Amino acid sequence: MAVETDVLDELRRLRTRIPRLTGSLAATVDGLVLAHDVPGTEPEGLAALTAAALGVAYRMTDAAARGDFRELLVRGSGGYVATYAAGTTAVLTLLAEDRVNVGRLHLEGRRSGARIADLVDTSVGPGTGRHADRPAPGLATVPPATGRPIGTLPVRTPQ
Repeated sequence: MAVETDVLDELRRLRTRIPRLTGSLAATVDGLVLAHDVPGTEPEGLAALTAAALGVAYRMTDAAARGDFRELLVRGSGGYVATYAAGTTAVLTLLAEDRVNVGRLHLEGRRSGARIADLVDTSVGPGTGRHADRPAPGLATVPPATGRPIGTLPVRTPQ
């Protein structure tokens, strides 16, 4: 499919623009890999973990009344994991060394997220691809059967 090739090209260009970037992954919000450049890491596992973290991030921004999810940054002793929204159906996850310029990481990650969103939303919109049941951005949306947005976790209510 052409969209995966275009997304992979964007991920490779991203690696040349950010020194100390060690990997990148584009996935759907439900954890399916679109394209990856993550040597030494299992892309399917990283995509699944990204989807889980995304669900928590959606809930946290909603609970704190901070609007729509934009990005998530996690710092470990060996570096950073940054996740950026890429439209309504995709997400970009970047892996970087500890000495990365975090400002540059955010700048390029946001730009690439927007480019990937354009690629995915135009190529895999309503009526085509595995997200045919999801409306295109800007159109009236029908809430999911559960009444919660894609990627969010259910909430237990006392009985």
